[in-house]
Formats: sequence, C-alpha cells, structure tokens
Amino acid sequence: MRSKLQIRKRLVIEGLITLFIALSPVLFYSYKYTPTGTKTLDFILFELGSNGFEDASTFYWYILSKGTPLALLVIWFITTKQWWYHAILIPIAMYSFQLFTVINYDSDAVDENEIFYIIAVTMVVVPVVYFIRVKLVDKHVHGIDLDAMDTELQILKEKEELRKEREKLEQRQETLAKKM
Repeated sequence: MRSKLQIRKRLVIEGLITLFIALSPVLFYSYKYTPTGTKTLDFILFELGSNGFEDASTFYWYILSKGTPLALLVIWFITTKQWWYHAILIPIAMYSFQLFTVINYDSDAVDENEIFYIIAVTMVVVPVVYFIRVKLVDKHVHGIDLDAMDTELQILKEKEELRKEREKLEQRQETLAKKM
C-alpha cells in the first residue's frame, strides 16, 4: 500500500498540472494586456526585453503562442497511456524548433525553416509508431503471438529433422536386410 506521503505528493503534482491546464487560456491571452511600443516588460520576477522584435509585447506574444501549446503537448505526452503517444513528439518538435527560433531571433525568418527539422523528427517517429501499431494489431486484433510462432517453427524444424533421421534409419535397415 502506498504511503500517505506518496499519495499527497501525487495529488499535489496532479493538482498543479490541472491548474496549469485550466489557466492556460488565461496565460495564452495575457499578451493582450501588455503595453505595446515598449522595449521591455517588467514582471514580478523577471524583465522581458524585445529580443530584436519591434517591441517587447510582440516578443511576448511569440513566446506565448509557441510555449503554451508546447507545454500542453509535453503534459499530454508525459501523462498519456495510449500506444501511439510517440506521435505527439512531432508537434512537440515543431513547437520546440519554433520557440527556439523565436528566442534566438536574428533575422526575419520566424516560422519558416523549421519544416526541415520536423521532417527529420517525423522520419524517426513515424516508423516507431507504425512498428508499435503493427505489433499490437498482430497480437491483440489478429491473435498472432510471435513468440508462439517461433516456438511452433522450432518444433516443426525438429520434427523434420527427426523424420529425416527416421528415413535414414529405414534405408539402413533395408540395406542390412538385403545383405542378409
């Protein structure tokens, strides 16, 4: 049985995740309440500059428009129990590359070249997800158990070897009977 401390810790973590999910629309649209035309935004714990953008509120909007969905997707990836959860890595990679581009902003190319990185991630994730799906469909839908098939093939090979050995023995008996 779990201790009360483990249960309490799990409830606190799940409560914080739920609170973040519930407040994510408020967080996402908080850029509307920032002053435009300023080079810095002063928050309680930190100060946010414009980072090469026209003003700080534009930079803040870009961070929120990439960071909020990214955080929600990461929560989904970590908490899901579905077999296809690896497919969530594709949009996670997309938002990650876009957020990285926004934070390291040095040109006018925001949200343009990330597709090349996403293609590379997709080329890895899609075969993994397909392989998992094939294994699950074979086992649970079609009732194909690969271990049982391997065992059955091994038994068939042994039977074939025994049959060949029996034929050799019968041929020896026939030749011995002809000699006598």
